[in-house]
Amino acid sequence: MLKLTSKTRNTFKGMIFLLCSLMFFSCKEQAQEQPEQLPLTVDFLQISIANADVAKKYPGAIEGSVNVDLKAQVSGYLEKIFVKEGDYVQKGQALFKIKAEVFNEQVNNSSATLKAALAAQANAKLEVEKIRPLVEGKVVSEIQLQTAEANYEAASAQVTQAKAMLNSSKINAEFSLIKAPISGYIGRIPNRIGNLVTPTDLVPLTTLSDINQIFVYFSLTEADYIAFMKEKGLQKNINTVSLVMADGSEYAHKGKLEFASGNIDRTTGSIALKAIFPNPDKLLRSGGSAGVILQKAYHTALLVPMASVKDIQDKYFVFSLADSNKVAMKPFEIEGKSGSNYIVKSGISEGEKIALTSIDVLNEGMTVIPKITKSSLGK
Repeated sequence: MLKLTSKTRNTFKGMIFLLCSLMFFSCKEQAQEQPEQLPLTVDFLQISIANADVAKKYPGAIEGSVNVDLKAQVSGYLEKIFVKEGDYVQKGQALFKIKAEVFNEQVNNSSATLKAALAAQANAKLEVEKIRPLVEGKVVSEIQLQTAEANYEAASAQVTQAKAMLNSSKINAEFSLIKAPISGYIGRIPNRIGNLVTPTDLVPLTTLSDINQIFVYFSLTEADYIAFMKEKGLQKNINTVSLVMADGSEYAHKGKLEFASGNIDRTTGSIALKAIFPNPDKLLRSGGSAGVILQKAYHTALLVPMASVKDIQDKYFVFSLADSNKVAMKPFEIEGKSGSNYIVKSGISEGEKIALTSIDVLNEGMTVIPKITKSSLGK
């Protein structure tokens, strides 16, 4: 076994001491080289009461001001189709033609029946005129005159009935040519030439829509309806609404709001409203969808910039300036959005100072150097 001499031991201890000394001074120098970290300078906004407008969007369904389902009023085979799907037609323009031979024959038959009835009426009238002087001369009895007059009345009734039948057959013949009851755009045409069409068909020949003016139907919940009615007496032009089209762009024309129903639906708990918009460019079509924008004015709102808010699991937080220039992470609830700001519902009071910058690096209790500005939001 190797034994260390006294001299070797002293040399080894000296080396250990030297190494520890070097490590101590090295750590001390590194500590002296690192400067002390100063508090972060942060901009704060002092919250104050402001005015704000909140836009709320409701999904709606577009309909033309007039939508007509065209159906055949007589049964027959479709002979002609004069229009194409999507065509714009004028009122009175011919659209469909049903084979009319049967109806024309009915007109001829009714006309012949009327002529026969008129001839019978004329004969009955001659009989009355012939018997009347004979009765006055007491050549024949009064009963014969009464019989002749009754025959005349029966013949006249036959004439009236024949005229009605003729008019009815003419109407049926006219129904074989289907015309546009209004001006508008033609919808889908499911039938083809040669198809049998009847008045009892579930599917119409086509749908005709007048879209010079369009209606957008949407619904409000009972709570939104009550809030809207409260605002109606306080806010000007509350019946003027905007429209967001299916592509996300705002429609160029403003609309007017009307009620589509006077009652709240028991099943859905909502009430139907109707917004009326002009459609001079025919951009909006019946059957489409859009969003109706209702504006609500707040006159004593507290606004917080969205950029100063942390959204964590659908909860909203801000960093508020507390005592000793420390920040506190504070939850709050929002009422809605106004431009790039949130409207505060609860959790933040007037006069509080909210961090605007360095949101991502701030932590609860961190000391900062505050730079405060007063709120000018919504003014």
